Amino acid sequence: MDARFGGKVALITGGAGTIARATARAFAREGATVVLAGRDPVALAEAGKEAAADGGPGRVDHVVADVTDSAAVARLVATTVERHGGLHVAFNNAGILGAPAPLADLDEAVWEGVLAANLTGVFLSMKHEIAHMRAHGGGAIVNMASNIGAHGRRPGLAAYAASKAGVSVLSRTAARDHIADGVRINAISPGATDTAMSFRPGETRADRDARIGAATPAARVGGTGEIAAAVLWLASDDAAYVVGHDLVVDGGATA
Repeated sequence: MDARFGGKVALITGGAGTIARATARAFAREGATVVLAGRDPVALAEAGKEAAADGGPGRVDHVVADVTDSAAVARLVATTVERHGGLHVAFNNAGILGAPAPLADLDEAVWEGVLAANLTGVFLSMKHEIAHMRAHGGGAIVNMASNIGAHGRRPGLAAYAASKAGVSVLSRTAARDHIADGVRINAISPGATDTAMSFRPGETRADRDARIGAATPAARVGGTGEIAAAVLWLASDDAAYVVGHDLVVDGGATA
């Protein structure tokens, strides 16, 4: 077993989501203490039990927090450190899709909600994570972007695409700001992955798989474990010279 994260504490926002669950399992398998954060205490507890049941040597905890609230994020980081003795890795994964609509018909509240969750939430998370990390020897941060932020081709998702493009650029800027502090920041841009967001209204699994397979050089939907493996690599010492990168994991869709 590769214990790349033995003795490390990893914080994952959007902790009840499918990718978060896969990433929590992967971190715990490799020795990390994992803290899952999100707004739904019941879903978080379920995700934590699922990750812990995977049999890894790491521990799994959860903290209720809203990443759009700066004070809540500050408490999240403080609680993580108080309970577990530090914060070494953060995966800022929280985000929402928003109700799809052509831009001219997009409700302003939807725009504001998507930007708050997907972009401001990453800013606030990094702000408080970095404050701790740079005072305690550094750390690694991975932010959840999306290949839609690069190509913008999915109809009706102007807010989502803009927010994820923002995450990619924000990650590069923050990486340059804070690498001298020992904080290494990168982003990850998945393509179509086996989550609820990959389905269009009314689609069956077979319909979705056929649509994505036809549009992707790899001819299939990505697995959540594949995204988790990429997050762990970016967060690990194996990627120590990788700074300010947006790692696209999309089966060649944007190649």
